[in-house]
Amino acid sequence: MSSPLSLNILLREFLQGRKLVPWRLVHDWECQACGECCRRYVVELTPHEYARITQAYGYSRVKTSMGKLFLRRGPDGTCLFLYRLGDRALCGLQPIKPKACKLWPFQVFEQPPLTHPELSLYRYGRKEFHVFVVPECKGLIYGEPSPRLKEKILPEILEIKLGLRDRQLYSTSQLHPPILTF
Repeated sequence: MSSPLSLNILLREFLQGRKLVPWRLVHDWECQACGECCRRYVVELTPHEYARITQAYGYSRVKTSMGKLFLRRGPDGTCLFLYRLGDRALCGLQPIKPKACKLWPFQVFEQPPLTHPELSLYRYGRKEFHVFVVPECKGLIYGEPSPRLKEKILPEILEIKLGLRDRQLYSTSQLHPPILTF
């Protein structure tokens, strides 16, 4: 691994370039329940997720576009399932939350990036993955990776990505709204 000074320089470059940040530059992460992810990003659904959501909430809560399936957004541009609880923003789909939402702000790739692949490399079992975070997430703390990040959060993210686990423990807010009905 590089020196702390060179890692700080690299981190600054990633952040200034608004690029995905390799996990080895992240100390820890905890969901702040700010809802920024629900405001900024459109969620693509798998056919199974689409079926579960339409069965529970009807077709008016999802949409199709260019052969893809998505969660519908409200007039204000936020996800229809964003639930406000005081100053917190929570997901009303907790029991059937889409995988894309569960993985946020982490992005997992099997192919290494062109530059600094050693910073994103994460070994899970016998496989190698390249894990990054979306720097716009307010719950990120940068620095030397903590044991919690390495031993709890990242394994959970990989298990969700690989379909080995559905339930979140470390990779979500610990606040849960009541199940929404429409």
